[in-house]
Amino acid sequence: MRAAVVVFPGSNREGDVARALRQATGEAPAMVWHADSALPPGTDLVVLPGGFSYGDYLRCGAIAARARIMDALTAHAERGGLTLGICNGFQILCEAGLLPGVLMRNARRRFLCQMQHLQVENAQTAFTRRYRPGQVIKVAIAHGEGNYTIDAAGLAALERDGRVAFRYCDASGAVGGEANPNGSLNAIAGVYNARFNVLGLMPHPENLIDPLVGGTDGRAMFEGLAA
Repeated sequence: MRAAVVVFPGSNREGDVARALRQATGEAPAMVWHADSALPPGTDLVVLPGGFSYGDYLRCGAIAARARIMDALTAHAERGGLTLGICNGFQILCEAGLLPGVLMRNARRRFLCQMQHLQVENAQTAFTRRYRPGQVIKVAIAHGEGNYTIDAAGLAALERDGRVAFRYCDASGAVGGEANPNGSLNAIAGVYNARFNVLGLMPHPENLIDPLVGGTDGRAMFEGLAA
């Protein structure tokens, strides 16, 4: 598994992602600057990390979606290459048209930074094959614009085709109500593209890979990608 992490001005989770990938694969990922025009040869996985790319001016991810490196990333995704966008990376993928929908301001208009439970909806992809369907995991969230919104037809297609990756839930697996921290439609925390090679999610699995910092429920995502 050859991985690359794209770094934008304002990214702040690239080091966490790099550590998670290094732990899973045994190799440090390539760090790719936003102004580069190509990915390293033989790249299997590209990760867009969390943060505040370009200061989140205009809309979150809107400027980053038009960065020079995005042409190479789009070509990588279109030929079936694995692509993962976490938090701001999810916003960038939506702004770039690689994933449907948009991330709006949290329903209560407050930045959220907390531990959060998720329910695994689809465990049959490269990203989730180390999880069980319906498994409840604990990761972290840190965002102000994580309210996933999409039109009715798009939402129906996501649900019909099994393209919802994770939903927000409580520790028992109950979905909805107070367990949905940001108001996302159908408590959606992450979605796939139609080919299931692109995943965007708001929570941060890369922060939960070591018991010393609160748990290891995020580790399985990176181990599955490395398998």
